[in-house]
Amino acid sequence: MNFQGKTIVITGACSGIGAETARLMRLKGARVIGMDRNAPTLTLDGFIKVDLAEQAAIDAAFRQLPERFDALCNVAGVPGTAPVDLVARVNYLGLRHLCGLALERLPAGGAIVNIASILGAEWPARLAQHKALAEATSFEAGLAFLARHPVPQESCYQYFKEALIVWNAVQSQPWFLSKGVRMNCVAPGPVMTPILGDFVQMLGEERVQKDAHRMKRPALADEIAPVVAFLCADESRWVSGVNLPVDGGLASTYL
Repeated sequence: MNFQGKTIVITGACSGIGAETARLMRLKGARVIGMDRNAPTLTLDGFIKVDLAEQAAIDAAFRQLPERFDALCNVAGVPGTAPVDLVARVNYLGLRHLCGLALERLPAGGAIVNIASILGAEWPARLAQHKALAEATSFEAGLAFLARHPVPQESCYQYFKEALIVWNAVQSQPWFLSKGVRMNCVAPGPVMTPILGDFVQMLGEERVQKDAHRMKRPALADEIAPVVAFLCADESRWVSGVNLPVDGGLASTYL
């Protein structure tokens, strides 16, 4: 992969998967602009502080981005221990809004990569509801839909990762056909990041222990980053609309 001359925007660039993706892409020649609510802890070529839970903040931050960039990696996210409204805003509505803005600055051949999760694998059970939410295309319409269809706290993380996978699938092809911009998801299993403990708390010790035998270990963030980079690279120019598990085979054990 060669990103010489490419400009990549990465949300959640200051820790975990986002930071490792930024490091890798800079190593491969990219100019990387990070977006995060926290101050950067690594070398970037540009940084914009932003609260991805607020549409107005996203709009203001977006105006600071270059008029043209080559890929957007949506890595920022909050765990299911956060309030439902915050999970909805950051993990789904804000992400979706930023993608729509980016579409106007990405060239043909550009890419969007969204971080989903293995915990979104049960999307078929709620497909009709997720497609209905996908049709509520604006940030405000999404909030209104969720006010009418409240999501329980205990399953909110899974719900919005499912919703992201479905939205990615239904929206990717229209954008690819009309703009030549590809959009894909990466679905990690457990990853050694600062919020891994939140996921253990969210799922409960019993669930964690029950699943422990299904995998060798949690992933390292630098094992996810190369897949994110690949989906931004020219080598994946004919890959669009997929949700790619990067989980050490965890998903396969549920068949």
